[in-house]
Amino acid sequence: MSDQEGGSSFEVGKLWEIANSKRVTRRTVLKGAAATGALAALGPIAAACGGSESDTAASPSATAPKKGGHIRSGIGQGSAKDNLDAHATLNEPSDSMQWQSYDSVLGMDTKMEVIPGLADVWETNEDGTQWTIRLKPDLEFHNGKTVTADDVIYSYNRCKDPETNASFSQGARGVKDMKKVDDRTVVFMMEQPNVIFDRVLANHNLAVVPEGYQVPQGAKGSIGTGPWKIESFEPGQQAVFTPFPNYWGEGPYADKLTMIQFADPTARLNALLGGTVDYMILLEGSQADVVKESPGFELHTSKSGAWNPFCMAVDQKPLDDERVRQAFRLIVERQQMVDQALGGYGWVGNDMYGVYDPAYPRDLPQREQDLEQARSLLKQAGYDNDLTIELVTSEAAGLGSVLAAQVFAEQAKGAGVTVKVNKLVEGMFYGDDYLTYTFSQDWWSSNDYLSATNEATGPGAAYNETHWNDAEWLKIVQEAFASVDAEKRGELIRAASTIEYERGGYIIYGFLVLCDGATDKLGGVVEDVWGVSASRNRYNLMYFKA
Repeated sequence: MSDQEGGSSFEVGKLWEIANSKRVTRRTVLKGAAATGALAALGPIAAACGGSESDTAASPSATAPKKGGHIRSGIGQGSAKDNLDAHATLNEPSDSMQWQSYDSVLGMDTKMEVIPGLADVWETNEDGTQWTIRLKPDLEFHNGKTVTADDVIYSYNRCKDPETNASFSQGARGVKDMKKVDDRTVVFMMEQPNVIFDRVLANHNLAVVPEGYQVPQGAKGSIGTGPWKIESFEPGQQAVFTPFPNYWGEGPYADKLTMIQFADPTARLNALLGGTVDYMILLEGSQADVVKESPGFELHTSKSGAWNPFCMAVDQKPLDDERVRQAFRLIVERQQMVDQALGGYGWVGNDMYGVYDPAYPRDLPQREQDLEQARSLLKQAGYDNDLTIELVTSEAAGLGSVLAAQVFAEQAKGAGVTVKVNKLVEGMFYGDDYLTYTFSQDWWSSNDYLSATNEATGPGAAYNETHWNDAEWLKIVQEAFASVDAEKRGELIRAASTIEYERGGYIIYGFLVLCDGATDKLGGVVEDVWGVSASRNRYNLMYFKA
């Protein structure tokens, strides 16, 4: 690895081999763990290095992984309209399945540090206006085609195309142009300086697909470079995968992977305890306790930075009034909501995301419930014990969301607010009306602050559910993206976060301790700052113990 005048270059081809030569630790706490230094990668130059050997992997497993077997995993239910598009996942089931078959240019290690993916060399110029990546040699798609620079360029152009409805289109649209240097090298020219573009390159929703790739029809056309090849797909029901023998990374060890969708959380728990599945993701708090106490099963927990916010549309009455939004944040008794909605499997938030970003403003006062002040603010806004509002929720909006909605409705009575909870099924919640709700909920996985703005809060972000478009905030964020000085960038991030804390559109009452359950016969379960493995590309590391 070397730093060069005028930019930085990172020869890190061995890093992934090092990371994969060991059994990686279980997700130290889903999307956010004791990763205080994890996002030091936000320094524009150091970032591309990823973590050290100790950061990216743990000690070798005492027992070598066993080959063979059929892993059956239980996930949430999508709908009959779902597909396995590499770039346009919307719900948890399709996202979980997408991770099995596709890879991005770069990746994230267990502490959200950038590491090699399909590329093992990446570099930026001094001001972050140009990035260059070089693919590993002899990479292969599931159909036998060699991965080339043309495929990378096609993939990013597809994500930029509004017709694709790409999940991370904002990050891709930050690219002004791309130039093929040779079959393995691509130069990205940015619309504006972006010193953390390596973190965009590591976003799995910007996966590399073969040139000419179209929306998959069932299993047909679902062609990537990931560890698992899709064999069959029944939308809303299940997907079956087999190992890709020419996968560039570790595994898979099992002979087959089936991801089964369950609409009802209780049915999912019963499927695990009854032996229908070997692994179950995203258990509710009460279910986690059951698994923990059941012989023959293991509970895998991750203290994450994942967040399930209440989303207030800042351009729709009554939430277009900053005083109303402030009042709503003061309504929440956060520990009570964590205890009741998450069964205690969570930790209190302070209305700001990016909790594992080193620049997270930890010095801001912890917001506490203040019903008297909430009433005063509502009265100033013209609502004196006569405000009624609909809160749109769904089981699909993340763990504990429906319960959290009910808790909020009860707490709001103390401020004279009537909350009508409207619970929708997933197909409706994430249907045509998604992103139009006045007051709703949603779910987000852990990320650093600036990367999250690309997806959630920046104008043009794919999922700007609060309709946030604050001129002062945007100017600060744009400056942060362009700031090569890490200390200065941290100050800007704190300033932007503080603006959202004071007048933004989110209520972030807490962060999730994610819980997965598994038979104790299953080894190789990885936990890291992203969370327990089921929703990530980790089934290739799982194996049945001898």
